[in-house]
Formats: sequence, C-alpha cells, structure tokens
Amino acid sequence: VQLVESGGGMVQPGGSLRLSCAASGFTFSNYDMSWVRQAPGKGPEWVSAINTGGGSTYYADSVKGRFTISRDNAKNTLHLQMNSLKPMDTALYYCARGWYDYWGQGTQVTVSS
Repeated sequence: VQLVESGGGMVQPGGSLRLSCAASGFTFSNYDMSWVRQAPGKGPEWVSAINTGGGSTYYADSVKGRFTISRDNAKNTLHLQMNSLKPMDTALYYCARGWYDYWGQGTQVTVSS
C-alpha cells in the first residue's frame, strides 16, 4: 500500500490550493478515504472524508464551505480543493485509507502573509 500526497505549498490568506493523493497497492475504489492534518505542536485533526463511490462527503466544521473532497477511482486519486485559506489551516496534510490503517507521508500547507 502506498499513498503519496502532493500539491502543498505556501499561500497567502484567502488563497487556494489543491492537494492530491495518489494511491497504489490496493483496490482504491473499495475504500473510504480521508484527509487528516497536523499543525505544529498539536495532535492530528480529521478534516474530511469521502465514501467509496464519492457520493457522500463529510467535513470538519472548521473547513466546511471552504474545502471540497473528491476522488477519481479510475485514476486512483484523492483530492482536496482548499479555498479561502486561513493561517489556522497551516499544517501537514495526510491522506489516509479507510479506518486510518495506512497514511501517506504528508504534504505541507503554509498560509501566511
């Protein structure tokens, strides 16, 4: 199983980023997927989740209305579109499989002016 995140970077408040997670080594379409983030000095925070078919999505209150999770089962890829970014969104963002049994290495998102 391999999960590889990409798309992070530094952006000003109000900006946007689109994270991707490339999955391999398992049948991607059989698993719910999630995004989890960890800010410096804090514990992991669940951000968003999506079911196997992509028809059901879930968001933490802190990102609802700003972030959109999606998946492309044909390309084994998970995405997180992040708009209206705030400094509080600064964190290492991970994609995770199912009940968090596998995680990627993370991609850093920094929101700063």
